[in-house]
Amino acid sequence: MYRFQYISQGQTPEEHLSNCKKVLTAGVKWIQLRMKNFPDEIVEKTALEVQSFCTQSGATFILNDNVNLAKKINADGVHLGLTDTAITEARLILGQNKIIGGTANTVEDVVQRIEERCDYIGLGPYRFTSTKDKLSPILGLEGYRAILNRLDDGHRKTPIVAIGGIQVEDISAILETGICGIALSGILTNSKNKKEIVERINTILYDPA
Repeated sequence: MYRFQYISQGQTPEEHLSNCKKVLTAGVKWIQLRMKNFPDEIVEKTALEVQSFCTQSGATFILNDNVNLAKKINADGVHLGLTDTAITEARLILGQNKIIGGTANTVEDVVQRIEERCDYIGLGPYRFTSTKDKLSPILGLEGYRAILNRLDDGHRKTPIVAIGGIQVEDISAILETGICGIALSGILTNSKNKKEIVERINTILYDPA
């Protein structure tokens, strides 16, 4: 499981597509297309374009929420929120070889996701983020530590990725809690030098001093 994920942002389908292309060019290898409140046909059109660029870049393409569309376009997988399609149902639709990620905010959520046999968990938010309309309680470093300390060795086998308002300067401390990766949105979307940020993050994740 790739430890550095990008979650798309944009006010329009064109912005989502443009932002995904830019971070792929900068070296990101995992894209989650998250297009809330757009008609399915618009999401499908954009998803196919983003998927094509992911294929060219050797990147994993994950679709947010829409299990049936993920199956239709043969996406690499899907990411599901707590109120979306159940992971067990998604697995029946997508099969055993597709990636299914799930959102969590509490230790109970994490255990539920693990028992549902998801492939990875997006745990957050780390801090306040304007990306989500209905924000769950903020966790911070102490929240991550508290949750991870309550997991047994079996539960810790499922990769947990931090999400929500993360800055580059936060990453090392987040990893020290036992979190295995990060998902970013705003910091990459809004950066003028995406390649430099991607290189800095990859160094922290894969080649720490």
